[in-house]
Order: sequence, then structure tokens, then C-alpha cells
Amino acid sequence: MNHILREQTAPVNLQFAASERQYYEQLNTATLFWARNDPRLAWTGNVTESRRKYRIHWAVYDSLQNIPLIYVMDLEDSGKRPLAKDERRWPRAQGHLTAQSSAGLKLLTIARGFDHDFADLHPKRLRRFYVGPMYSHTFTQQSGPLRDVLAQAGQKPGEDWALAWTTETLVASGTEQESTGFFSSVERQIYDLDPFAAASDDTHEAAGHTHRQRSLILPQRPYQVLEELNPPGLANIRKYAVSPSGKILSYK
Repeated sequence: MNHILREQTAPVNLQFAASERQYYEQLNTATLFWARNDPRLAWTGNVTESRRKYRIHWAVYDSLQNIPLIYVMDLEDSGKRPLAKDERRWPRAQGHLTAQSSAGLKLLTIARGFDHDFADLHPKRLRRFYVGPMYSHTFTQQSGPLRDVLAQAGQKPGEDWALAWTTETLVASGTEQESTGFFSSVERQIYDLDPFAAASDDTHEAAGHTHRQRSLILPQRPYQVLEELNPPGLANIRKYAVSPSGKILSYK
């Protein structure tokens, strides 16, 4: 108010500073999904005394699809120092995984790149979760079979929504030794790939994952409408129905 009376102009800079401060205070106090969630590490046991198992999880927000992407990697560590206490390898591993978190990269590309850049870290399983999109007859526009399902089921408030997600999984089936010199070699992972996904791809390239599962969760009433309409486009999706009591039931 003093600025307006004295300068006779809108306090644009002060408004910006106040809004920026409020934004960062909100980030510190609220549970929000950040655009980049750095990798975190959890020890899950030992294979042998000198070979440890870890689970790494991290996430990014895909602005192109407007959905979160969550990654989970199970690996074995054969390094001299535990990865969680290694001040040299762990920051490098974090940076590598964050840089390779694009939805445009296949899981096979991410896992092989990590396997080759870290000779003593061995990715055994890598999963990627595409969380979304979220559908609502009231708030979103959609085409295809879900449009009719939500339109018919949206008679009661709170029952016109559906959340879809996709899970991609890449699993190592074995290992091989790759020569790195005259007297040295390193362990490399061999990954199982989905042959049917590759056959249906116009590029005829490897699918990049072992298997992929599409899922859908929705309230009980939309699920009943979905079963009645039985649209072919949703036949192979795993479905979860939420009952009025909050119990979740799973259907193939």
C-alpha cells in the first residue's frame, strides 16, 4: 500500500518476491510431487559377504505426457565399499540415473547404460510406472470407450473418475563375462525381452522390456458399466474396482 501511494505504480517486484516466497514455503510444508525426485537407496540384503543388494527409486515429471514417471531398480553391488557409504560412486550413480529418466528411452537402454558405466553395479530388475492419465467425466475431455463408461456412471458425485497406469518391467535372466583387457573382464547382464511386443512394432526393434502391464482403477459403478459395455479396447487391461466401503477388488 505504501508503494502504491508513494510511487503511484503497481508493486510488481514486491508481488513477485512475495509470491515466490509463498511458493517455496508451500513446497517445504506440503506433500507435493517434484519435477525431479533424486534417487534414494535402500539396502535389501546380501547375496554373499562381499556382494550386497540394494533397491533404488527415483521419479520425474514428464511434461510431454503430463504424468509422473516412477522408477525402481534392484541391483547387486560387488564394490569394495558399500554403495550407500561410497562418496564417489553413489553421487555418480544418482546423476547417471536422473539424466536417463526420459520416457523416450527404453528400459533396456537405461539398464545397459548403467551396467556398462558401473562395472561393480549390476542392475537385476528395472521397473517404470507411468502414473496416469486421470479421467473424469466432469473435469476432463476423453475419447474412446472410457467416455461412454464415465458418462453413464457419472450420475452420483464422486463416481465419474478413472485412473490408468502402465508398468514396464525389465528382468535380467543371466550374466556373461566381457573382456576389458588381456587379463581382465567384467560382469554384464543378459536381459529377457518381450518377443511379442517386438513383433507388433513397426520398427521391428527390440521392445526394451520383459513385460508391460496396463491397469485401470475406478469406482464400483463405473466398473459395472465397463463390464456391461465390454469395449474391446479395454479387454486386456487389469482392472481394480473401489467399493463404497473403500475395499479394492482386482479383476483380470
